[in-house]
Amino acid sequence: MSQASARILSSGMRLPPLPSIRDLVKLYKLQAMKQLSQNFLMDERLTDKIVKSAGRIDNNDIVLEVGPGPGGITRSILRRQPQRLLLVEKDARFTETLQLLRECARPLDIEVEIYHEDILRFNIEQHVPDTTQRLHLIGNLPFAISTRLLINWFDDLSRRRGAFRRNDTCMTLTFQKEVAERICAQVGSEQRCRLSVMSQIWTEPVLKFIIPGKAFVPKPQVDVGVVKVIPLKRPKTELPFPLVERVVRHIFSMRQKYCRRGYSTLLPLEGREETTQALFQRADVKDTMRPFELSVAECLRLADAYAEHLVAHPEVAKYDYRAPKQALN
Repeated sequence: MSQASARILSSGMRLPPLPSIRDLVKLYKLQAMKQLSQNFLMDERLTDKIVKSAGRIDNNDIVLEVGPGPGGITRSILRRQPQRLLLVEKDARFTETLQLLRECARPLDIEVEIYHEDILRFNIEQHVPDTTQRLHLIGNLPFAISTRLLINWFDDLSRRRGAFRRNDTCMTLTFQKEVAERICAQVGSEQRCRLSVMSQIWTEPVLKFIIPGKAFVPKPQVDVGVVKVIPLKRPKTELPFPLVERVVRHIFSMRQKYCRRGYSTLLPLEGREETTQALFQRADVKDTMRPFELSVAECLRLADAYAEHLVAHPEVAKYDYRAPKQALN
């Protein structure tokens, strides 16, 4: 028996019987909106498995769920009995089903808060000002915002702000299967990309399991991967996030070419070849490797070399190789 189940049984409290998510969707005539990348997960065995992947949730923990929709994963979270559950849902059509779950949670002394906001703009520090409680981030993410949200959270993690003022805030999130595999891809993998490196600088991502697309309503064209993203106790760099992101993005901008090709576009045309060669030598990285062959450590040494170059040549930071020919001042 799991600790969560034992806690519920010992307390004598449990969620009252509820209509199934499928019945609630029919009752309130809820349809997934394509423009919001919505797909409903109806199978409670799968929602329970997602929440189980988040690890231990204690009764003094806080959970923030992204995009609860009609409340499938929400029910599974409530069964784990956190102290607070914040539901951030942009679509107000789900208000009644989420309010129903909030009422059912009252006897369990779980504080459920519903926010009709865009998670990309949600101020976590305002709603969770106290850092004495552990926070979990869980969600069946809309495909359209999943990568952007994850990068935003890595930025917050690097600055120890938002949800990441503590170093134990884990993320348990769904992505398109291909994106999930990219996040976790190791050196040399065909899936390795910018997102792989950025994920592995600040966190340890773990692909927990795959959900077939047929489990969702409406059925997406792809399967879905559940990834647990665990912050590292000690990040692999102290460089500013924007600088690291810029360097890694340029390296992978020409993924099938030698890594020096993309990296060189950080630098002005005048003296580009010589400077690129010098920076690779300083970083002790072989410039004829493909980007997906580079380790996190090698990418970070290239970022360090670029950062040192900016100290001597600060004007280079403003250079944009895609802009019309420009003179550096």
